[in-house]
Amino acid sequence: MAGHSAFKNIMHRKGAQDAKRAKIFAKLGREIAVAAKIGGGDPDMNPRLRLAIATARGQSMPKANIEKAVQNGLGGGDTSDYVEMRYEGYGPGGVAVIVEALTDNKNRTAGEVRSYFTKVGGNLGETGSVGFMFDRVGQVVFPAAKASADDMFEAALEAGASNVESDDEGHEITCEPDDFAAVRDALEEKFGEPESAGLVWKPNVKAEVDEEQAQSIMKLVDLLEDNDDVQSVTTNFEVSDAVMEKLLAAG
Repeated sequence: MAGHSAFKNIMHRKGAQDAKRAKIFAKLGREIAVAAKIGGGDPDMNPRLRLAIATARGQSMPKANIEKAVQNGLGGGDTSDYVEMRYEGYGPGGVAVIVEALTDNKNRTAGEVRSYFTKVGGNLGETGSVGFMFDRVGQVVFPAAKASADDMFEAALEAGASNVESDDEGHEITCEPDDFAAVRDALEEKFGEPESAGLVWKPNVKAEVDEEQAQSIMKLVDLLEDNDDVQSVTTNFEVSDAVMEKLLAAG
């Protein structure tokens, strides 16, 4: 079976073809500004800001854009009051979906998110309705070329990670949320800046779907990610190897 990581590969490749960089940078800038507003402009003293900046760099966001976002958060620009929201629901085939957003209008965002679920035949539920199907973990991702699987495993274990998965594309290190900063810092010191790092939702239950359902879920993810307020989307679906080949060919 092809699982969640394989689906992420499809979405990554698809996104690399048609992602609107300006929209991505706007979302990253919003998170940087909010982090700076809450905890100050020094990344060394503000873990959330440090993570936001690292994520932005991983997406090749220009240094000037990052600095401007920090200043916005400190009062030099947009002072809108953003709040973090989490939406949970089911997509086609009973697939669980968690949506995290940063919004200055909760009613607007909730209505838009609900409409996307409805459009593909899913339904938005209450907070907690699918959360039990995921674990909150720290995740650090490095390209495969950074180290061998054995070297990465040894370093991650020493840093306090709980699991390492390596393949031809990269190394995915996971840890408990409370250990995330220490694990990230130790690995960054040894291997350089990671491809991505942050707290994520990792599925502990999978929902198998067919090709048609998978395409509907991918449409839902596209709709959600195209929304200015949505910061991340996580699903728990998996498909057979045969369906995976069709999706990759079509992607």
